[in-house]
Amino acid sequence: MKDPTHWLYRFTAREWIKVALQEVERAEGAYASRDRKGGMATCRRAAGMAINGAMVAGALAEARYGRSYMDHVVALAHDETAPEAVREAAKLLADTPLPGTELILLRTNNTDQKFVEATKDVLAHSYALVLKSEPE
Repeated sequence: MKDPTHWLYRFTAREWIKVALQEVERAEGAYASRDRKGGMATCRRAAGMAINGAMVAGALAEARYGRSYMDHVVALAHDETAPEAVREAAKLLADTPLPGTELILLRTNNTDQKFVEATKDVLAHSYALVLKSEPE
């Protein structure tokens, strides 16, 4: 099932989860160095990577979740089959403007941590879907 030339199947479901975890670490590093734009973008990318894992596992439909990481996050925010907390986490990631846009948002370390935690919620949900899809 792995195909290094295909955008989705270049990793296995578990490999997508692993690279998503690595991306969360990069996001935490970006926030630690006060790179809020990089931290937010990396959180979104990590969430999308985790969702890729669930898509590879067959737990989420590619047609419904789209191809880009942001398509994935937006779709999860509106997926009524997902737990409400996961939908809210995805909504936070999808709807919050990146720093440096026309809006000026006041952010604190606590706010930054909310983005990381939201990403981890999406990642945990995706990993649970991957595990559920595996044969026993």
